Amino acid sequence: MSDNNTPPMRTIKSFVKRAGRTTVRQQRALDNYVDLYQIPYTVEETNFDIYYKTPQALVVEIGFGMGNSLVTMAKEAPQTNFLGIEVHEPGIGNILDHIHENALGNLRVMQHDAVEVFKHMIKDNTLQGVQIFFPDPWHKKRHHKRRLVNPEFIELILQKLEPAGFIHFATDWQNYADEVLELFTENSQLYNPHNGFAPRPAHRPLTKFEARGQRLDHGVWDIIVYKH
Repeated sequence: MSDNNTPPMRTIKSFVKRAGRTTVRQQRALDNYVDLYQIPYTVEETNFDIYYKTPQALVVEIGFGMGNSLVTMAKEAPQTNFLGIEVHEPGIGNILDHIHENALGNLRVMQHDAVEVFKHMIKDNTLQGVQIFFPDPWHKKRHHKRRLVNPEFIELILQKLEPAGFIHFATDWQNYADEVLELFTENSQLYNPHNGFAPRPAHRPLTKFEARGQRLDHGVWDIIVYKH
């Protein structure tokens, strides 16, 4: 245990940072909007309210991809502040452009490892919820140790959630879904009102990953649990 009671975290990364090509529009957003809408990483606890138009409940989404579904959620829930964490520049550029174009005062982003953001920046008992939609399944068994959701990270999320705060996980990889459901079920601090997988909630927009899965006749599994 560290001095601040944060559980020790592994150093294995759950992502591989790929270069990826940015479009002209994305690069323009990266050049012009980072200082306006991107929160800088620091190793100190942060008051996130100062970065938003209005102080209100905060939901974090880890790995938002290109960010289109997160933008939709921010538009449809103006009473909630959203923080999207992503490492890939094309996605950061895309969402920055949408934030500016739509004047979204309730959506901000960070380009950093989410585990480090949770460990160092987010205060305990402050998040309304955490969303993890279609993370890399690392489908080869020898790579399962790279999966983002593991017992240590669940404990870290729980430390940051307010009472009755939620974790919403979605994947189109059944092995990963089964593993996460088991991990959530084994954790006595979590309550699952569905006693298993949840129906796809209307507030979660259809992502490109889900649409791809539907085209390939793949299933999609949602798990929604709450902190006791």
